Amino acid sequence: MKVRTFLSIRWGVGAVLSALILGMLGCATTEQGAEPPPLMDRELLFDDPDIANTQVSPDGEFIAFIRPYLGMRNIWVKGAEDSFDQARPVTAETDRPIAGYFWSWDGRYLLYVRDDGGDENFNVYAVDPSEPPAPDTTVPPARNLTGLSGVRAFIYGAPRERPDTLYIGLNDRDPSWHDVYRLTISTGELELVLENTDRITGVSFDPQGNLRTATRSPQDGSTEILRVDGDELTLIYQCGIFESCSVQYFHSDGEHAYLVTNRGDDANFQRLTLLDLQSGEETLIEEDPEQSVDLSRVMFSSVTDELLATFYVEDKQRVYWRNDRWETDFTWLQEQFPNREIRINSRTRDERRWLVSASADTEPGEIYLFDRDDRTLAFQYRVREELPREWLASMKPIEYASSDGLTIPAYLTLPVGRNQDSLPLIVVPHGGPWVRDHWGYNSYAQFFANRGFAVLQPNFRGSAGFGKEFLDAGNLAWGDEMQDDITWGVKYLVEQGIADPNRVAIMGASYGGYATLAGLAFTPEVYAAGVSLVGPSNLITLIETVPPYWEAFRTTLHRRVGDPTTEEGRQQLIRQSPLYSADQINAPLLVIHGANDPRVKQAESDQIVAALHENNLPVAYLVAPDEGHGFAVSDNNMAALAETERFLAEHIDGIRFQESMSPEVAERLERMRVDPEEVAP
Repeated sequence: MKVRTFLSIRWGVGAVLSALILGMLGCATTEQGAEPPPLMDRELLFDDPDIANTQVSPDGEFIAFIRPYLGMRNIWVKGAEDSFDQARPVTAETDRPIAGYFWSWDGRYLLYVRDDGGDENFNVYAVDPSEPPAPDTTVPPARNLTGLSGVRAFIYGAPRERPDTLYIGLNDRDPSWHDVYRLTISTGELELVLENTDRITGVSFDPQGNLRTATRSPQDGSTEILRVDGDELTLIYQCGIFESCSVQYFHSDGEHAYLVTNRGDDANFQRLTLLDLQSGEETLIEEDPEQSVDLSRVMFSSVTDELLATFYVEDKQRVYWRNDRWETDFTWLQEQFPNREIRINSRTRDERRWLVSASADTEPGEIYLFDRDDRTLAFQYRVREELPREWLASMKPIEYASSDGLTIPAYLTLPVGRNQDSLPLIVVPHGGPWVRDHWGYNSYAQFFANRGFAVLQPNFRGSAGFGKEFLDAGNLAWGDEMQDDITWGVKYLVEQGIADPNRVAIMGASYGGYATLAGLAFTPEVYAAGVSLVGPSNLITLIETVPPYWEAFRTTLHRRVGDPTTEEGRQQLIRQSPLYSADQINAPLLVIHGANDPRVKQAESDQIVAALHENNLPVAYLVAPDEGHGFAVSDNNMAALAETERFLAEHIDGIRFQESMSPEVAERLERMRVDPEEVAP
């Protein structure tokens, strides 16, 4: 068994070294007597924003956005030249907020998906914003185009040249696999395109709406790309279980597809290639010029279908343009907003008007409508307008060495108005784990920094985006080297004099929730408190209860996390499961879960709560009956946050918290509380 220890924390780091390190981080020590900023109301950071997710219509005449209506996030529409005060709601969901939406290519419909209580069984909805309100309502009728219960609909494509068509997947015939259908938006008519009896995991359509390729997942966990010729599927490309390959777009010649892939022993980073759909021959287009990170995304023109730009994210985003006009316009925007990250959030069909955002670590975002022809910027709104920017804390990229010398990239946010040494620290591991944290505005980082914490967000091994070798270093390493990467981040900050080793907390969701439980169970000397949101406690039951539509992912789970079907794999997973080391936990723990979570079942939290209670260890438990893998309803989220900051302030010296909450949130919090005495193991 791997010995988990918290080694070599040195006390009394010299003032010169501390000043040097802090200067390198751009965080000079605060003058004696400086006051921290006022306590920010958590609603400013986390409540539903007044305006979010703006999208310009394809013809440029309208702008849609998300705004609360009837107590829930809904879709609104305004004229492109109108103020937001002139907007009107076009949906009236009251049970579940709308998280996202998009315009149909002809601008006739707004389309969105919605599940019930976080169960992730999505249906597809359409609303025509030009229609009059339905009887006894204030909004046009929203039509449920799929209308199924216990079935997960998945949108594969919305072809540009068939604006009344969606291609969707439905797993009503077989819960493990999605059949492909053509859905006519205006009528709701469904037509079967491909019955999935061959482990198909995805399909790709060209802009004309022709099914060109499919992706298959054989039992060995590899990925196959197949050319589709009517009913015939022909293998043209394959990558291994620890490689990735996916079609991004089709070339205007109709004979090639753009591929993002890291296939081959010589390819550590994901790169862009051009795939001949007949021969399978592959031509390299671009890989990271700095050989540091994976290709993050690509941008294509909806007018010419040409490749416009490639994007890479190291500490911050890098863009490489392939179209002079687009580069000139983007560079002009960058000059208007120095030290901001510019993003094109949406664009008209003719690409003459863009909705752009300018954001940074201390700026959630300013949104403008950019007219490329006359170079004008029409201000739309500031994200979370009432949030005081002057109180926000800078996020700095850092690096440190893990237990085996592997370099771990991370982000550090230090509180404003406090001496920048011996601070209370909260570690916030991301979920996934095969994703990554990014530089920029982060509500949790600002929330905890305002309360007095230094905030560490580590991109531990197994995080995506840093190359195949870094990703694969996390294979079978949950609770072992992956956890070391987090532990050694704490160690590093203590050695630099930034963090107080006696005031360290950890909080995360999903994999971050697992890392919280693992941190408290495997390195109990490191943490003074922990908060786990939808975190798995038993890796065996986690893997054995994944949703049926994850069947294609099962072999990958066995190879990357562990295989519970073998004795060796079970013993590894038992050793790495915090549940089996629950008697080692001595720090107070707050556990939060959604009752309808299909990915990490509520039983994962029930069993760790029951085990700690049986051992007379301090544990508190919240369960939201109408949530799933993460909270979407505002009152649920605010209640969980209120309890989180009160819990952390109780157990970490020097942390402040907001005692007040609305009566609705207080009532919701009491409904969510679960007595550990009543939790069955």
